[in-house]
Amino acid sequence: MRRWLGWVFKAAGVLGVLAVAVVWHQWNFRPWSLDVFYQRTFLQYALDDPQMLSSMRILPRWLDWYSDDLTDVSLERQDRLRARLRESLETLHSYDREALDPEARLSYDVLDYFLQMQVEGDRFRFHNYPANQLFGFQNGLPTFMATQHPIQTVGDAEDYNSRLDQFDTYFAQQLEGMRIRVERGIIPPAFVIDKVLDETRAFVATPPEKNLLYTNLEEKLERIEPVLDAGQKQRILGTARQRIEKVVYPAMQSLIDFYAELRPRARPNNGVWDLPDGDDYYAWAVRMHTTTDMSPDEVHALGLAEVARIEAEMDAILRAEGLTEGSIGERVDQIARRPDQLYPDTEEGRAQILADYQAIIDEIDAGLEPYFGLRPKSGVRVERVPVFREKTAPGAYYNAPAFDGSRPGVFYVNLRSVREVPRFSMRTLAYHEGIPGHHFQKALQQEARGVPFFRKVLGFTAFAEGWALYAERLAWEMGYQKNPLDNLGRLQAEMFRAVRLVVDSGLHHKRWTREQAIDYMREKTGMPKTDVVAEIERYLVMPGQALAYKVGMNTLLRLREEARQELGERFDLKAFHDLVLGGGDLPLKLLERRVRDWIAARKA
Repeated sequence: MRRWLGWVFKAAGVLGVLAVAVVWHQWNFRPWSLDVFYQRTFLQYALDDPQMLSSMRILPRWLDWYSDDLTDVSLERQDRLRARLRESLETLHSYDREALDPEARLSYDVLDYFLQMQVEGDRFRFHNYPANQLFGFQNGLPTFMATQHPIQTVGDAEDYNSRLDQFDTYFAQQLEGMRIRVERGIIPPAFVIDKVLDETRAFVATPPEKNLLYTNLEEKLERIEPVLDAGQKQRILGTARQRIEKVVYPAMQSLIDFYAELRPRARPNNGVWDLPDGDDYYAWAVRMHTTTDMSPDEVHALGLAEVARIEAEMDAILRAEGLTEGSIGERVDQIARRPDQLYPDTEEGRAQILADYQAIIDEIDAGLEPYFGLRPKSGVRVERVPVFREKTAPGAYYNAPAFDGSRPGVFYVNLRSVREVPRFSMRTLAYHEGIPGHHFQKALQQEARGVPFFRKVLGFTAFAEGWALYAERLAWEMGYQKNPLDNLGRLQAEMFRAVRLVVDSGLHHKRWTREQAIDYMREKTGMPKTDVVAEIERYLVMPGQALAYKVGMNTLLRLREEARQELGERFDLKAFHDLVLGGGDLPLKLLERRVRDWIAARKA
């Protein structure tokens, strides 16, 4: 018996060593199968990014070893990530694509496209402004702490404080990269520096116990079950207050000092054309964000044509309202300022805006059965943009649900001014950000079955924003914008995206000034000036991103019409929508292939 047991233990030891050796080999060398390679590639990125893991919540709580760390954003880690991108692309190409079935080829091609674009864009890795008014790390990290770090236990709260204690390291790493950019001539425009300085100075001027990082923690501690005793609560809050004062504020001050010193060297408020290799950078940004081979000149021409078409449709509605004088923008602005279109400028009025947005989303959600077979499991709720971000944040945005179901999709509304939320614009925005727009697109992507995990998380702006803009039109086709003013709101939103094609390419390719772009957008859309300024400044720090919306929408409409013409009576709109959303985010080139393969299969 002893000999038998000895043999068993030796065999188990050998098997254990072999298992470790196999795992080590699969992790460090070419995996034996493409599926293993996909999983390894995603895991290598995810496990190296604690903040991403906190946001996605894909691991069970007993595997939460990461929530007390911030992500390493050092130049050394960025160099490793870029080297890994190239290695991953080489490894992917070592597998036989032709041996795969059609769905597996699609996964291969999605990853291939993504990696190729990242490798191509590596030369432009410093062509951005990490601290900017819209999505800079100086507001992104506090927002992450408030909205993404979960606090359900005392341990979660202690992890929160551990992350506060790392703000100084995080900011130091970011500033290291910003100094490299300055050496290379990548200096932000004046307005970026000014707005970041305003924001960060206000942040550190707030007493620690009134700072978002403290008040958010305090609110979440109240909801922990079982209820914390007063001593525990005060200990945790005392630590948070001390770290905000001694670590967070000095870290933020280091950015203030850096930008204050850099301010005299700030660039004019120009597009990226005046950066080193700026023209090449913008041409790459256009291809990357649209997932097409369009040139900046082609984008500009498309924008001008679409603006003229939509302008005619808006003019007809405005004339029916008795508005015949002035530009389209001026006449839309007159409607937007009417008392019947505005909410009270009070906290009660703002609360009613949120409630009305939720009602709009709930209403259309109940009427989608004829149009969608696929429906997400998770819901969507409407919340206010955090007040400290209101000044520079966009008018609205969407955050996807957590993978573990602990957080639904959230449609954030900026309530800095009720004048920016006229009633006739609300339906369109709700359909875009909520249902059937981004919430359907993103939640269904996360819930997709039978695909590698990377396809549940990898995003392509042209698909995502193209779908959301398509959703605005679909809601109108379904009859949810019967009121002419609601339809005016839809057309204004589409005009807004068409204008983006013109002003983004105008700023970065045709060398328009910031003021020239603001005037053009005001004339064509009638949007409030505060909104327009925020938008133009967004394009200046995110070149090419704004092009994706209209290019994506036009592609979806073209493919839908192609399918309708080819299939005739066999065309099924519900099946078309399920096909588009069921594949997750795709480059538009691959979406075209998917739809045409579907058409051919239904015709056979």
